[in-house]
Amino acid sequence: MSQTLRFNPGGHIDCLYTEAIDLRALGRLTVFRATDIRFCERTQLWKVRCASTGKLLHCDPSREACLAWERDNLGPPNPDAQRPAITLPNLKRVTDPS
Repeated sequence: MSQTLRFNPGGHIDCLYTEAIDLRALGRLTVFRATDIRFCERTQLWKVRCASTGKLLHCDPSREACLAWERDNLGPPNPDAQRPAITLPNLKRVTDPS
């Protein structure tokens, strides 16, 4: 899997986080989620939602399929993907609840 780092005009990096590139080597990280993947007991499906708006982007009985969808739609451009998902920047930092 290839990895892409996108630098926005303010100098921040926009990417789908994996450990393929050690971003800690660049300095202190601040992480924002683009999506929220949760299991819905009522429908028995895993649902991918935009973390900032809650809009349903994708669902599947398989969590791994949802993670693959996230990689295909939010990661580097994939010629096989239908079209990239539209997500707004999420301004809620990922924090440790403890």
